[in-house]
Amino acid sequence: MALEFDVVCLGGGVAGEAIAGELQGGGLSLAVVERELVGGECPYWGCVPSKTLLRSGETLEEAARARTLAASRVEWDVDFPKVSKRVLWMARDLDDTRPAAALEATGAKLVRGDGKLVDLRTVVVGGEQLVARRAVVIANGGTAAIPPIEGLDKVEYWTNRQAAVPRELPERLVVLGGGAVGVELAQAFARLGCRVTIVEAGPRFLALEEPEAGDALKPHLEADGIEILIGDPCVAVEKQAADAVLHLKSGSVVSGDRLLVATGRRPNFEAWRAAGLTQTERGWLKVDSETLEARDGIYGAGDITGIGGFTHLAYYHGQVVGRRLKGEDARADHTAVPRVTYTDPEIASVGLSEQTARSRGIDVAVVTMDPAEAARGYIHDFHVGALKLVADSQRGVLVGATLVTPRAGEILGELVVAVKLGTPVRKLADVIHPFPAFNRVLGAAFERLSSKVT
Repeated sequence: MALEFDVVCLGGGVAGEAIAGELQGGGLSLAVVERELVGGECPYWGCVPSKTLLRSGETLEEAARARTLAASRVEWDVDFPKVSKRVLWMARDLDDTRPAAALEATGAKLVRGDGKLVDLRTVVVGGEQLVARRAVVIANGGTAAIPPIEGLDKVEYWTNRQAAVPRELPERLVVLGGGAVGVELAQAFARLGCRVTIVEAGPRFLALEEPEAGDALKPHLEADGIEILIGDPCVAVEKQAADAVLHLKSGSVVSGDRLLVATGRRPNFEAWRAAGLTQTERGWLKVDSETLEARDGIYGAGDITGIGGFTHLAYYHGQVVGRRLKGEDARADHTAVPRVTYTDPEIASVGLSEQTARSRGIDVAVVTMDPAEAARGYIHDFHVGALKLVADSQRGVLVGATLVTPRAGEILGELVVAVKLGTPVRKLADVIHPFPAFNRVLGAAFERLSSKVT
């Protein structure tokens, strides 16, 4: 028997929650289909537990810094069960009772199970058919992408799900992949006492960021005892006793008692591909970047669009889709989507990289500085950071920015607004920044940049 709703949303993650909030009290009936936990990847296996794990390691590193700045002797013993317990608590003990109740309090019907879009208006969950009178929203995200490496399927490995909510502390951890997820988790485990090796197949790690970001972060990771192998792909994996052994293209061998595969994400297309929807080259749901429509009456929201794998972007997409469902002409603007890698120091960026800007034919002006050389850098005893500003010299506006510094994610807000609104660089150079805050380096950088633009 079919159940009819105005809107059926495939996925109860952040985007689905935002849509439910937007439609609350608006007269539209909504069914949200979720096969795992309401809230999606972020609160249980992603952002929240991983940043909690990073925070534990950060506190130990701060204690160690006291030896330089304030104390003659500081000692501690890592209590990993305490760390693990707190991480799991922050991940809601993998219990979505309260988020599920909050979702249903909006008036939405929560349907648990593995939903399949069988046509452009029908989602099947178990033996139940959910028919959408007005629209279907696909917001079912992605999962860890596992590369086709010989032997990898024969060994036990972690993805972000096991690593972000760990029940054990490995002695030797090998991280396959040098993107944001791999680098964050590598630093977290290294600071808790694990010997960590990162294996990155490409010519540089953090390849989605400006080259200056990886260059600035590398000495900090190495100071944590992390070995970083770049440009040497893993070609085979085998199990030897309790170890996972990686064979690299160069002939080198790397082994650990735990292997973390952090080689990116892939879309959960199995739930909707049979309905004939168009996919991008990488398999994500192809949508119009402003309306987020894949087809009339079919919307995509969040990670599944391939536009960006960020919780804040998924929430924003949910808001835009919800408003469109209510009849508003809401449109998504992806000009200034902030990105933060929560290592120590943090990496925060927004807008276009220099290379991307040049590829789009923009007459680029660039300024680079090191925030460590500012007064707050010396006060904080911070060494080796980066700031890169990318401007359109003809239009005289900022189009991209990258920061590597403590609290970079908090500083980024000013730059997000500047990129989004197209604030003239000369106006940005006239902004007064408090001394001796970390963000004061922006004033000097914008002043230099203003001399390079029209």
